[in-house]
Amino acid sequence: MAQPAPEPAAGPVGDPQLARAALGRLRAEVGKVVVGQDAVVSGMVIALLARGHVLLEGVPGVAKTLLVRTIAAALDLDTKRVQFTPDLMPGDVTGSLIFDARTAEFEFREGPVFTNLLLADEINRTPPKTQASLLEVMEERQVSVEGRARPLPDPFLVAATQNPIEYEGTYPLPEAQLDRFLLKLTVPLPTRDEELGVLRAHHHGFDPRRLRDAGVTAVATAADLAAGRDAVQRVAVADGVLAYVVDLCRATRVSPSLELGASPRGATALLAAAKAWAWLTGRDYVTPDDVKALARPTLRHRVRLRAEAELEGVTADAVLDSVLATVPAPR
Repeated sequence: MAQPAPEPAAGPVGDPQLARAALGRLRAEVGKVVVGQDAVVSGMVIALLARGHVLLEGVPGVAKTLLVRTIAAALDLDTKRVQFTPDLMPGDVTGSLIFDARTAEFEFREGPVFTNLLLADEINRTPPKTQASLLEVMEERQVSVEGRARPLPDPFLVAATQNPIEYEGTYPLPEAQLDRFLLKLTVPLPTRDEELGVLRAHHHGFDPRRLRDAGVTAVATAADLAAGRDAVQRVAVADGVLAYVVDLCRATRVSPSLELGASPRGATALLAAAKAWAWLTGRDYVTPDDVKALARPTLRHRVRLRAEAELEGVTADAVLDSVLATVPAPR
């Protein structure tokens, strides 16, 4: 029987105030090469603080890969990218045993999941068997091969991308897998001025493969994330706010537009995200506004629309907006 992965050794926890300031500089650093994505950057930091994962949805060409690489560079973290394809096997993601003829023994060769930030590009392009190989990785933060558990580096985050407009030849993620993602973030198209700035940068020689040449430097570290996580755990939440989180999730379960509402795991995810956001914005307590701000990215992928609602053009965000408007917030 596989043994659980050991917890990473606890190192000295840094100053949470300095950590908050360092993580606050992250958006400006990423903005040197990726414009107009402050909300997505904040969501990625929230996920790192809450030990969660992120589903990025956006049309091709909005710099999703560049965004993840730049965040990793600004945090001084290792990153790897996997292009998910129909012929990708689970071992191509997690790693596998390779026979070494020199030693006549099997040797484990680590897969790309052994990193800090894993970009799972077009995750819905690969069959369910390979998608499922990420389940243990995302939840348990370990890879088990032949009964031996191999822990992943810490911090560890999966940022999986999906194309929202192309479904031919795809394998939609099942609800059990979607529920493993803390947040689903929409990567928008840039405004006209932002797109003009992108063209100017490329015209003057910007190369997205050379981030150092663009002036991107590490402004925060894994130690800052560890200090932030420790501080997030101490963020206070009043009983009224806890009840508000529960009432929002329960309201999705009785919405006439939804056939599947948010699960209790969705409620715990909303609480964790709200606590991380409260700390990032300089408070040691959660307000109802923190919950409202994170409700859509935390719950939009945990609910499923009824067929008739989809035909009428209803979206998950529209349903969540209605729930937020009808469930009374605590004073």
